[in-house]
Amino acid sequence: MGILNVTPDSFSDGGKYNTSDAALFHCEEMIRDGAAVIDIGGESTRPGFLPVTAEEEIQRVLPVIERIKNEFDIPVSVDTTKSAVAEAALTAGCEIINDINGLKGDRELAGKIARYNAFCVLMHNRDNTVYTDLIPDIKNELKETCLLAEKAGISKDKIILDPGVGFGKTREQNLEVINRLEEFKSLGFPVLLGTSRKSVIGLTLDLPADERLEGTLVTTVLAVQKGAAFVRVHDVKENIRAIRMTEAILQK
Repeated sequence: MGILNVTPDSFSDGGKYNTSDAALFHCEEMIRDGAAVIDIGGESTRPGFLPVTAEEEIQRVLPVIERIKNEFDIPVSVDTTKSAVAEAALTAGCEIINDINGLKGDRELAGKIARYNAFCVLMHNRDNTVYTDLIPDIKNELKETCLLAEKAGISKDKIILDPGVGFGKTREQNLEVINRLEEFKSLGFPVLLGTSRKSVIGLTLDLPADERLEGTLVTTVLAVQKGAAFVRVHDVKENIRAIRMTEAILQK
């Protein structure tokens, strides 16, 4: 899953692709490099981000969705927490909604996803880092998310789970989530790992966001080894190469 941020303030590439032409060029580049899905974000979710209205988010993502669907044959995901944005995106041809709140924010979002029979990435998130037992607690909270999806009528075969590295977790907790990623497969859904350029890498290696490629590649290799179905990354070419090499070794 290639990341396409059409925001002025995302933590590592804010402002680089927030014009339609720049976004389309980068999308073409990621497809050429091997991306299987393009994930468009119209609102930064970095620590301390400034929320934007649904109207502004729609204005950012809709032209990009429409141009991508017109010019390329690739599934499009939209990274949003808002039901109004999701509905506009799905109407424009988006196939996947990526919700960092795991359906626990905007309570109308699950119904929109179900109505359009869309796929969804549902992420674990919370507003504190106090856990009784980290992995079981995250799994139980993801089960709550899955129950919300079921009640709204979202088909089980449309759900992808993300354990939420970088959200409601300390550096040490993020490292443990990555190390125990295979345990989330017991929930019965494909697992997505999103670690690209995140603070867990920056804090571990003491590096700024634009120097975290090698750390990201290590997490991608681990994701393959531990059976993740997707990785969500900025640097598609390098991560694809790491995936292919890891898979070649594991198949022997």
